[in-house]
Amino acid sequence: MRELLDRIEARQAAAREEIGRLREQITQLTGRLSAAERSLERLEITRETLLDLAEETDTGGPAPLPSAYRQILALFEQGEDGLHAKDVCQALGLGTEPRHTENTRAKLKRLVSRGMLTESEPGKWSVDGFVGGRSVSVRAVHPS
Repeated sequence: MRELLDRIEARQAAAREEIGRLREQITQLTGRLSAAERSLERLEITRETLLDLAEETDTGGPAPLPSAYRQILALFEQGEDGLHAKDVCQALGLGTEPRHTENTRAKLKRLVSRGMLTESEPGKWSVDGFVGGRSVSVRAVHPS
């Protein structure tokens, strides 16, 4: 019987040690959780402040375009109209391999989404009245 009681006491001691380790982990995790919550709160405040400042300083104009987009729009400002992606690549001196034409097509689609160009027919782009903040002539694109 004494042997059985000793085994129970050993198990109790092991359980107490495990409980102590778990409580220590809980204390550590609680501290880490509090730090993460404070960090998140600061980030949320910072984001709100930046959005408020952006509203105060907003000039109302679109963000400036990268040079590749300005070069594409310059083609249309020069009177080029009704161009395919391959035509734009050739005019800009880029290669006409699929990687170049697909990259250019993506840029043209982005300019459409910004309202600067229109896709007059599938795969053919034309100017949409205003480029670079000034009016440009708009010519109708007729299928060949």
